[in-house]
Order: sequence, then C-alpha cells, then structure tokens
Amino acid sequence: MKPTSAAFKEQATRALDDSDLQTALGRMRTHYVGSITSARERLPEFEALRDAARDIKNHTLAHLDLYLEELERKVTEAGGYVHWATTAAEARTLIETICRRANARTVTKGKSMISEEIALNAHLEKAGFKVVETDLGEYLIQIRNEPPSHIIGPAVHLTRAQIEADFRRHHKHLPAGRNITEPVALVDEARQVLRQQFITADVGITGANFLIAETGTTVIVTNEGNGDLTQILPRIHIVLATIEKVVPTLEDVSTILRVLARSATGQEISNYTTFSTGPRRSGDPDGPTEYHLVLLDGGRTEILASEFREALRCIRCGACMDHCPVYHAVGGHAYGWVYPGPIGAVMTPALIGIQQARHLPSASSFCGRCEDVCPMRIPLPKMLRYWREHDHALARRSDLSQRALRLWAWLAQRPAAYHRASRVGLGLMRLVSGPRGLPHWLPFTKGWTRHRDFPAPEKGGTFHAQWAKRGRRTS
Repeated sequence: MKPTSAAFKEQATRALDDSDLQTALGRMRTHYVGSITSARERLPEFEALRDAARDIKNHTLAHLDLYLEELERKVTEAGGYVHWATTAAEARTLIETICRRANARTVTKGKSMISEEIALNAHLEKAGFKVVETDLGEYLIQIRNEPPSHIIGPAVHLTRAQIEADFRRHHKHLPAGRNITEPVALVDEARQVLRQQFITADVGITGANFLIAETGTTVIVTNEGNGDLTQILPRIHIVLATIEKVVPTLEDVSTILRVLARSATGQEISNYTTFSTGPRRSGDPDGPTEYHLVLLDGGRTEILASEFREALRCIRCGACMDHCPVYHAVGGHAYGWVYPGPIGAVMTPALIGIQQARHLPSASSFCGRCEDVCPMRIPLPKMLRYWREHDHALARRSDLSQRALRLWAWLAQRPAAYHRASRVGLGLMRLVSGPRGLPHWLPFTKGWTRHRDFPAPEKGGTFHAQWAKRGRRTS
C-alpha cells in the first residue's frame, strides 16, 4: 500500500457505498464489541491490570536503551543473531541478505504488521523469493493483493461469499464442484493448500508481540498455530520487530498477556502463546538451525522524544478500532496505510508525516471510547487533538474553512449572539424536517444524510434554554 492518507475522504465515501463491506462491518460491530466487553467484565482485577501494564511499558520506554542492550546480550547467549535497522530499507535488505545466504526459495510468514509497514513481501518477491502468508486472514488479503483492514482480523472486511469466490479463483487445482460454502470447509481448504508450503519452506518469518530482555525470548500470540509452524519447520527463523516491543521480564509479559487477549478477541488467552529463545539446541526435537532477530527503529526513536511517546505503549490489540464509530462506518482501508482506526490516526502522521496524513486526525467523533477500552490507557483523543492543532497551525486549510472557523470563534465569544443564532437554526431545522429528520437536499448536511438519518431537533429549545428555564423554576 502506498504510504499516504491524503485520499481519506474519497476512500471513505467509496466504503460507505460498498454493500459487502457494510455487511462485514455490521457483523464485526456486534461480534467483537460484545466478546471484548464480556471478557473484561469476567475479570474483576482487569482495571488494576491495565494500570500495571501501563506502568510496565512506561518504565520500559524510560529505560529502552538498557533493555535493548540486555535483549541483544541474551539473544546472542542463546545462539541467535541480532541485526539493527534504522530504516525500513535497511530492514528489508537485512532480511533479503539472510534469505540469500540460506539459498532460500520459499519463505513462509506469520502475521506481522511491521512487515506490512516496510512492504517486505513486495521486496522479497521482487528479489525472486516465493512468499506465502500463513495466517488465514493474511493469506486471504495476499491472494486479493490487498493490505490488512484490521490489526487483529486482516480480512474482517470480507464476507463469506467473497472468500469462497477468491478460493475458487485462486485454487484452480482443486475440484470445481467442491462445497466450500461453510467456514469449516473454507478453513480446511486453506489448511490443505498451506500444508505443503510449511513443509517446503526454507525461511520462516514472524513478528513478535513481545521481546523479553531478561531471557532473550520472543513471544507470538496467535489463534491458528500457523506461527508455530512458520518458526519451527524452516531451517531459518527470522523475527522482525520494532524496538518498543521489548519488556523487562517474563513476569511483566504475563501481566500484559492478561489484558491483551481479552482486549483483542474477547478470550482469556489466545489459543497459542508461543515463547521462542534462540535456535534449536542439542536434544531439541525440532526448531530452526539459525535464529535471527531484526530490530527496527523505523521512526520510533523520534516518537519516543515527542508528544506521542505514550502511543508506543500500544500492544496491537485493535480494541480502539473495534469500538470506534468511524472505523465501524468506513473500515480499515479508508485510512490509506497500514494502521487504521484511532491508533492509526495517531501513528500514521507520526511515521509518514502530517502532510501525508492530515485527514486522519479529523476522522474521529471524539467520543472517547478508544481511550476507555485501550488496555494500555493510551490517551488517544488528546493525541488526535494535538495533531488537529498542529495541522491547523500549518495554515493549509481552505479559505472557506478558515472563514467558517473565524465565524464560529466570533459567535463562541459572544454568548447572547450564539444563543440567538442557535434558536434560529433549530427553528429552521424543525421547520424543514420530515418523518426521518432533515431532508437530503439541505446544504452542508449531505455528507451525513446520504448514509444515515439526521433527527429533527427535539422540542423545548436548546440545552441552554432548557437549563435557564429549570433554573428559574428552582429559584
């Protein structure tokens, strides 16, 4: 995906008109939110664990250099290799070099948002390697040549009918009359197709949910087991991760894991939580003969020294987008880069520049649900507000928007004029409203009323008018 979010408005409009996408998003709204809420409520100490997880990450970020040095020492002691990359290009080159030295032909991959961020698949394919995504969601978007639409569920934007059509189009070697209308059949077919890739792969690449400085261990959290096969069966295992993924100890990881799965999928713990430390040792029944950890900065050092430091606490659970009304309406692809939702609206400008992502901080209703549900208590609305202020300071808004803001500021500083204007506006809105609220033809409201109702104002006047009446009655 091209790293730009300048076309957010156009992409959002297309998303609102996409009936298949709206069907898929409707299913996500009901399934994800309910499961996450239930899982959190079943754990009485969940709020205390959020505080503990936040404090662990704050401590780690404050001493990031020390924990990264300890991590490198422990990985090396375990027989692994640590490679440092400042930029995406350096990380891609490092991984390509490792694959070439191994004379690799097939590379299997576990789910990794960082590999999406650095466009690793396209780079390796251009270099002549066969790259196969093994996570079911990632496999689906790979055969569709699409980026992920969600951090946890890359293919959450697809309906079952779309997936069936993609499998029939891509798996032409299988019988045309087979029945793959049910989810179980679709999963079985994917397992059948991917099994041979696991067996023949020369290199396996995974991301990492956590890096443990105390032991040099990497942790991946999955629900399919594909991550285990990706790192155990090939001769070479490469872990790609950014520097903020490090945590001090095994005990710290145990604390954060208790909030991760509950916030990501509504589970108490994921089906597979895999700890890997170095290559195969003598006596081990399986595992890679070489283990490489590629640590990418990729702009994190600059973020660490900025107002967005707290965003580096993110553990990629996706809870903020699961509860975001804007994401619910337009999905992940509208955001224009790797990271969608509220965390994407904060991180994308920080990583690719506000000039390329100026629309994203405004893709928020400021309802605050993202901060309420974030297991790491990241103050996302505050950061979005900062980006809006920063973008406004660059003075790149249209003359019309500048005049509108000046008019609003003038009214806001004059309460009497503001109240009179509100009463007139509400009266006009009630006058033209029909049974479903405001009509579609009104100026300035078509962007809303095209896809949803805009209810007519309630009778009884503005909030201030009702408050004043109540004050007079009680005085």
